[in-house]
Amino acid sequence: MHGNSALDGVQTQRELHPRVGLKVMLAAIVFSLAAASHAADAQSALALAAPITASEATPDTGLPALSDITAMLRAQFRVAPLESMKIARAVLIEADRHAISPVLLLAVMSVESSFDRHAVSIAGARGLMQVLPAAHPQLIAGTTDLSDPAINVRIGSTILRGYLDESGGDLDAALLRYSGGGRGYARRVVLRMQRLDASLRHE
Repeated sequence: MHGNSALDGVQTQRELHPRVGLKVMLAAIVFSLAAASHAADAQSALALAAPITASEATPDTGLPALSDITAMLRAQFRVAPLESMKIARAVLIEADRHAISPVLLLAVMSVESSFDRHAVSIAGARGLMQVLPAAHPQLIAGTTDLSDPAINVRIGSTILRGYLDESGGDLDAALLRYSGGGRGYARRVVLRMQRLDASLRHE
């Protein structure tokens, strides 16, 4: 990936108290997401109307290219080539649709399912983003296959975007709701974002 990292400047906060450091990291990420979404707004309609190609790169916004995400999924998570392409395409489409960082979506998937689209939790959450049908019946209505990356990422991104909006952009609060109150979940996602962002910049 080319361009500036969405997390530039965040690592300098490590010396702070863990709770304060997390708040600062989350605030920096939210600020970065807002800037990236503003830069992407002008391209949203075209991006949704036109298919994403393997050669597409987005150096101006610092977003990862389809090929970067695919390569990272194959190398680090041993996702099959066709599966990695489907996941990468779904991530870029839904990140653009919902003005969410694709690295955030990838981090949530990594923590939730380790990119196993067939993952099912004890509570019944399903797929890449571990969508819980019982908690979101209106979004699940008419859905036949939550293991389909396009469907799962669309629904999971819609849920996360709703939580971000309801929390006034507070990523910590949104992730807490997304996890169902999981302790330390937001911090794990943020740390995973840092690792994935570094990996994508070196692909």
